[in-house]
Amino acid sequence: MKHLTTCLLFALALASCNTQTDQTMPTTNHEALIKQYFEVFNAHNWQQLASMYSETADFKDPALGRGLVKQTREELITKYEELTHAIPDLKDEVVAMYPSGEKHIIVEFVSTGTTPDGSTFELPICTIFTIENGFITKDFTYYDNFEE
Repeated sequence: MKHLTTCLLFALALASCNTQTDQTMPTTNHEALIKQYFEVFNAHNWQQLASMYSETADFKDPALGRGLVKQTREELITKYEELTHAIPDLKDEVVAMYPSGEKHIIVEFVSTGTTPDGSTFELPICTIFTIENGFITKDFTYYDNFEE
């Protein structure tokens, strides 16, 4: 009986450790930064978005060409101003976030909007953000940019 009681208490303690859901788990500072990033992006506040990056950050993005591209905050603002001039209703919806190690967060999201010719698009994207000292230092974005 004593052995059964001990096993039961152990099982209850173990079960209580596993009942916490993703919704109640605390977010890291990096996750909070990236959540804010997408809020700022959807508000099209490019000055504030740029301030979330280091002075010069590394980018991989099919829109920027092949390989690594360094961009300043000012270049980032210009890029997004031009993009929203062409696509004023541009919006990103986060599907999932995956913290990875101490410096990285991988984000799946879907970008939507209306192009100048009136057609709408829905583009699945994956970005790996590197965060150091509270700033995004790398933004490696992957999506299929082949036209049909």
